[in-house]
Amino acid sequence: MKTAMLLYFFSLTIPVFLGIAAWQSNRFSELEWEIAQLERSQEEWVESNKRLIAGIAVLSSSERIAYIAKHDLGLIKKRPEEVLQIRIEGGRKNDG
Repeated sequence: MKTAMLLYFFSLTIPVFLGIAAWQSNRFSELEWEIAQLERSQEEWVESNKRLIAGIAVLSSSERIAYIAKHDLGLIKKRPEEVLQIRIEGGRKNDG
């Protein structure tokens, strides 16, 4: 009777374990595909950030800013002798 019960137990648990192994394999494949998608998305974001940083570098270049200041805004650069500098000697004073 014990061997029959043991045989019955194994005949029921082996298909359960095989089913769990198949489910795990399927889940692993799904997660692997999802990771690949996320990695592709991350690569796209990195490339987009590189393009944005390059754009910022171009837009913030001193030559471009000088051109806009001169041609679009009509600003002119002062000569050093035209600049008035004020220096405050000593530390901060509390007037309160």
